[in-house]
Amino acid sequence: MTKQKCGMIAVIGAPNAGKSTLVNQLVGQKVAITSAKAQTTRARMLGIALHELAGTRVQMILVDTPGIFAPRRRLDRAMVSAAWEGAEAADAVLLLVDPIKQRRHELEPLLEALANRPERKILVLNKVDRTKKEPLLALAQELAGKVDFAEIYFVSALNGDGVPELKDALAGMMPEAEWMYPEDQVSDASERLLAAEITREQLYQQLHEELPYDSAVRPESYTVRKDGSIEIHQQIVVARETQRAIVLGKGGARIKAIGEAARKELAQVLGVKVHLFLHVKQSENWAEDKEIFEEMGLDWVR
Repeated sequence: MTKQKCGMIAVIGAPNAGKSTLVNQLVGQKVAITSAKAQTTRARMLGIALHELAGTRVQMILVDTPGIFAPRRRLDRAMVSAAWEGAEAADAVLLLVDPIKQRRHELEPLLEALANRPERKILVLNKVDRTKKEPLLALAQELAGKVDFAEIYFVSALNGDGVPELKDALAGMMPEAEWMYPEDQVSDASERLLAAEITREQLYQQLHEELPYDSAVRPESYTVRKDGSIEIHQQIVVARETQRAIVLGKGGARIKAIGEAARKELAQVLGVKVHLFLHVKQSENWAEDKEIFEEMGLDWVR
């Protein structure tokens, strides 16, 4: 009988370091949304990566934590809380750093907190395809002086450079254990939540310059029709009336384009025809709404 290993890896870092992109690379398909906008990861989405190493089949549960940053609003506090919860009980904590932006004001407190944690810590420097070697090595040396990293890797989460070597190393760190999830499962996110995340990604991709972070996508209904296709109704929530007008676009053109792009991707991910219906609601204090938090998989933090 083939031996099995199974373990949990927390992926942490400053906002926009490329965590979701790296998780998608390790899993081999999309399980987390990516965006040029910082703070797109809200729920603690799990990616499940499989690997075979020296005759042992390994299941790695990747906790894609929200970027850890200085929290101001209740939503921010909930996201930071979710990030640290994701690191607890992990078999390894992977710190991903963007060597170009670095975001020192967010990276330094993270290094301080990590220094005292008991988990095995791995440093991964991202964007090697866009960074000169000497500054990259100097940064690695500096960060290794602040935290006792077990290993250091250099990758490009976007094009996959260095990811196979990292995956080998992570698989080697996992303990012998029964798998937690079936072989064909790549995420613990429900299809309903994943559908809302895909729409939110389109919202950011198409309106990233115009729409600030004050928006959410709420799943309203998710129904399988008799012909096997799926009917999805979602509500886009924005804080101000001016933002509502931006999302709708002239004559409803923008929301139609967002819906069309999200519907195509959902059909590809779910493998069936999708009927997607979107509408926009303005709610000034949506970021203080407990129900919305729970829908996003976050805990209500006072």
